[in-house]
Amino acid sequence: MKYFSGFGFKNEKVLFLSYLQRGDFVVAGFSKGAQKAVQEALTMIEQGKRVDTLQLLSPAFFNYLPKEQKHKEILTFVKNKDAYLHFFYKKALYPAKVDIEKFTTEPSLGELKELLFYEWKEEDLQLLQENGVTIEVYLGAKDKIVNADKAKEFFTPFAQVYLINNAGHLLR
Repeated sequence: MKYFSGFGFKNEKVLFLSYLQRGDFVVAGFSKGAQKAVQEALTMIEQGKRVDTLQLLSPAFFNYLPKEQKHKEILTFVKNKDAYLHFFYKKALYPAKVDIEKFTTEPSLGELKELLFYEWKEEDLQLLQENGVTIEVYLGAKDKIVNADKAKEFFTPFAQVYLINNAGHLLR
């Protein structure tokens, strides 16, 4: 399995073991890592490699946000990175009661820009589907980072979407 970490996270895969499939032909990612997982699966398919399952855990889906709001996020990050990250981790954690300190890392401005301006494309998901890739999307109904309803609406035509009640971004 190939796994990609989320924005500001490292080694957090252990938080999701109950969702993750084990196998050589599985690609998975959490939050920003879900964006990378899609790109990796597409690359593997283009190279003629086998991908059975793509697992997207709380995918960072911001297609619906206006550019102005994305730029505001960036300015807030630039003005006071520590305060931004404190608030970000607080939102990511909600409503879970887990110590995530050992899973956090300091992200760069470039990573935030990549995260916010990544454009999810229906044709990418369609291509994966046409190539026999099973796509699974896991969303927390109480997510404070991603709008779970908008993400569910976008991914449903291409994936098996699991909306987990009483769970936030960490699917807890």
